[in-house]
Amino acid sequence: MFRTAVVASCLLVSGLALGHGDHQDEALHHSVEQLRSSVGRWNVVTDFLNEDGLVARSVSGTYEFSWVVPDRVLSGHSEMPELKQTVGILFYIKSAERQIEMVSVGADGRLWIMTGPLGGEQRLSQEFDTADGRPAQLRFTRVNVSAEAFESKMDYTEDGGLTWKPGNHQRFRRVGP
Repeated sequence: MFRTAVVASCLLVSGLALGHGDHQDEALHHSVEQLRSSVGRWNVVTDFLNEDGLVARSVSGTYEFSWVVPDRVLSGHSEMPELKQTVGILFYIKSAERQIEMVSVGADGRLWIMTGPLGGEQRLSQEFDTADGRPAQLRFTRVNVSAEAFESKMDYTEDGGLTWKPGNHQRFRRVGP
């Protein structure tokens, strides 16, 4: 009887561990697919939003991504000619930390780090100080994802995440082969 209970317990624990591992594998697979689907050139329209969510200004630009390390690290750049802005980007998976991360830096030298859970569609920036010295944070959420298009919504908080205000809405459309 004791032996049967021990074997049953071991099978139960093994089953739970396998289920947990399957979930982890799904999260990793989803994040790898995010990277794979980002490879290529994209036309992007960025709507900068007022606090009420209405569009204050729209600009067009491009993003382009290519592999540095297949299925783990992408290198990219973004250009918004109307704003005279070029940004370098790394987009990568941090397997050990169970995170997907993107970093970007532009001509101003400011490094932005946007981190989210492996398998997720949302990333948070590091905290930073606003022009008037208040702490703030950005949140990026990828939505309406298809093979040829997706959207990114950025909002921000100045109260530690109690409330979020709209920042921008980007619409990505893949450029042909």
